[in-house]
Amino acid sequence: MPQTTLFNDNWQFDGAPVRLPHNAVDLPYSYFDENSYQRPFTYEKTFANHPDWAGREVCLRFDGAMANAKVYLNGAEIAAHADGYTPFEARLTGALKAGENSLKVVIDGAENPAIPPFGGAIDYLTYAGIYRDVWIETRPALALGLIKVETPDVLAQTKTVAVTAQLRNPQGLALAGKLTAILRDAKGQEIAQTSAPVAGAATTLRLDGLKGIALWDIDAPHLYTIEVLLDAPSGADSVTTTFGFRAAEFTPDGFLLNGRPLKLRGLNRHQSFPYVGYALGKSAQERDAEILKHELHVNLVRTSHYPQSKWFLDHCDRIGLLVFEEIPGWQHIGDRAWQAASVENVRAMITRDWNHPSIIIWGVRINESQDNHDFYTATNAMARSLDTTRQTGGVRYITGSELLEDVYTMNDFIMGEFEHGGNRPRTALRPQQEVTGLKRNVPYIVTEYNGHMYPTKMGDQEQRQAEHVTRHLEVLDAAYGDPNVSGCIGWCAFDYNTHKDFGSGDRICHHGVMDMFREPKFAAYAYASQCAPDEAIVMEPVTYYARGERNIGGILPLIVLTNCDEVELQYGNNAPKRVQPDRAKYPNLPHAPVVITKDNFSAAELGQWGMKWESGQITGYLNGKAVATRRFACDPLPTTLQVAPDALNIGADDSLRVMIRVLDQVGNKLPFMTDSVDISVTGPAQRLGPQQVPLRAGATGFWLQATGAGDITVRVSHPRLGTATVQIAAKGTSA
Repeated sequence: MPQTTLFNDNWQFDGAPVRLPHNAVDLPYSYFDENSYQRPFTYEKTFANHPDWAGREVCLRFDGAMANAKVYLNGAEIAAHADGYTPFEARLTGALKAGENSLKVVIDGAENPAIPPFGGAIDYLTYAGIYRDVWIETRPALALGLIKVETPDVLAQTKTVAVTAQLRNPQGLALAGKLTAILRDAKGQEIAQTSAPVAGAATTLRLDGLKGIALWDIDAPHLYTIEVLLDAPSGADSVTTTFGFRAAEFTPDGFLLNGRPLKLRGLNRHQSFPYVGYALGKSAQERDAEILKHELHVNLVRTSHYPQSKWFLDHCDRIGLLVFEEIPGWQHIGDRAWQAASVENVRAMITRDWNHPSIIIWGVRINESQDNHDFYTATNAMARSLDTTRQTGGVRYITGSELLEDVYTMNDFIMGEFEHGGNRPRTALRPQQEVTGLKRNVPYIVTEYNGHMYPTKMGDQEQRQAEHVTRHLEVLDAAYGDPNVSGCIGWCAFDYNTHKDFGSGDRICHHGVMDMFREPKFAAYAYASQCAPDEAIVMEPVTYYARGERNIGGILPLIVLTNCDEVELQYGNNAPKRVQPDRAKYPNLPHAPVVITKDNFSAAELGQWGMKWESGQITGYLNGKAVATRRFACDPLPTTLQVAPDALNIGADDSLRVMIRVLDQVGNKLPFMTDSVDISVTGPAQRLGPQQVPLRAGATGFWLQATGAGDITVRVSHPRLGTATVQIAAKGTSA
């Protein structure tokens, strides 16, 4: 049987011990030189040849190393991989010596123009390092390789599973033996099994006539496992993979999940984090999926612009978050060798991820590139040859682009473009046929909007925050109102570090509806408020609640992002005002915002909003009952130093986010608080990031990296509020 073990510990980097995942150069939050990591780096490790490995295949599996990696064992090169986003293996068999062995991995972080996505400018950073997990695996000489699970008839009463098992045979042994596939439910109970003799390098087994199968869906993500067993003369082997029964189809009349219409509401995600780039492991990846699904309440994420962590995708499977996954690239198309490497990226992406039920479409075009008929014919052909169950898409921003994919996927920035000399009025989205140049409707989804057209920082003026919110709402409303649009994916979920050529000059693109620490801006609630009230009650007034923050003054018009039936505004001792959602402006949204304007008040009432600023309260009502309340102080003062970890325990080899906020006397963040806080960590963990950091819009954050098991103490000190302490337990392992 195979034995797979994490190989992350006891590496040497620049003469110091490190643990993987690892970022070669830790960077400041902002204003840094991105060239600092664009050079070679070396990781080294010494390990013993275990006696149990005798007669078995031994290999290392790298889940991701950025960007051009070469692996050496005892001074001899044994593997090379020129892609930063897909996994690769280094075969140790035949090169191991008795006793101690020396391993060296050289990572070249340069933006090599021969490797996608490089060769042109890219609006994100590709941090050098072995930034994903490394595993050591031993298996028989004839072993199982890739396993593909397909469910061709999920909407039929009785269902089928087709399992294709590929074999690894590096020693060229005779192909012989028996394969068995066992289907189990989420509790591990066997449902069915079948066997067949080995029939070449790949054998397909079918399980037919399956009854009582639950479909995978966004609200009920039922998962099953297939265990494939190989009984061969050289030894036994087994592989288990998780999958789901679901049908996903983009049509000219919208998207269908398991045969029912579903409007897709999503956000794009970069996999980067402050200070450490890509190098955060399982818990951070899973937490991002949780934030998207349960805080932002979207039903789709696009992995812009590259394949992302398996931990992230695994969790999307578990929680029911749909995924649009795409190959590495950003506008630039290189020469024929570069294009061949990109076609190979299609193969690597699909064969790694084809069993994820959350993935509903393959992105096989370089994001925002120009048309290239031969290149994109090849990428689509590769995808279709590997997976007949999913459609292809290719994200563009040019109109009239040649449609070689199954779905026309478009970055529509028309709302921003009208401000730059155009003659057309402000429009949320362009009509589909104007974009495609076709005389018929085709499967269609909007894959980016807003973002760089209206970057908004966490602490920007309230009126800009309100306009940021409005732009997201208008696109969402337009997408919901057009049955021929499958949905829309906003740019983007989280702010991210970038090159000097982009962003705000501080090496940050402030395009997210959350900041880099995953702290929500007001626009986050444009998405969150579209969820059903039985999923979560959302009520977020778009205001800092200050008389003089806006131009001219006051807080009207006041947008309240909510899924309540109505809201009530109580200002000072004045009579409360009930206001319903603005269905006139937002007729199509599941939950239109409430917009409170001067028209909701008489002249006499407005006169009572005089020079003296009063406290206020906003209450949300559902079915006539108060279900949410926000209070606002007229004289906010720093009152509480909140230290909020995502959890009170951490795996002994994993990371955990900790947020720090300064709150006023009624529990609201102080949006212009910029004091510095001092962070100290004792126990088996290290702080990722500096010890002393400024608050940004009243908050900041950091990640803890556990270094062992035991009790961790986090102390945060503020010059006016003293010290707050949190205890966190580190125990167990994360993988």
